[in-house]
Amino acid sequence: MYCDDRDDREDLFQEIVLQLWKSYSGFKGDAKVSTWMYRVALNIAITRLKKTKRRPDTQRLGRDNFNIGEVANHRLDIQFSVELQQAINMLNRFDRALMMLYLDEKSYSDIGDIMGISESNVGVKINRIKNRLKSILNPS
Repeated sequence: MYCDDRDDREDLFQEIVLQLWKSYSGFKGDAKVSTWMYRVALNIAITRLKKTKRRPDTQRLGRDNFNIGEVANHRLDIQFSVELQQAINMLNRFDRALMMLYLDEKSYSDIGDIMGISESNVGVKINRIKNRLKSILNPS
């Protein structure tokens, strides 16, 4: 959800893995490893998004330029409709990250740990985000 194309997603994935590797020695064990990994990944993704927003627009070569067929996979970013993805992209970074974790079927407790908010606040925010997405998708 933080990248526009496959190449950017792969670059982001590599950057996240590298940062996880480098920072593992600093992991104190205060939270679950998966929670720590999500937090690192989310911080890297948001930082990268900020950097790419500052860059001037460039046109990338797409699959059409190389006549490469689409590869079937089961990633979260292609399991949901284009309309839902576009609606989620309209949310602010925090809400987008929260929704990404929710759609990734993380527990409210894990989401709270990753995002640094209480478990009850996670529920309130998710309900508000769902209502906002409904209004975006059905503006009637």
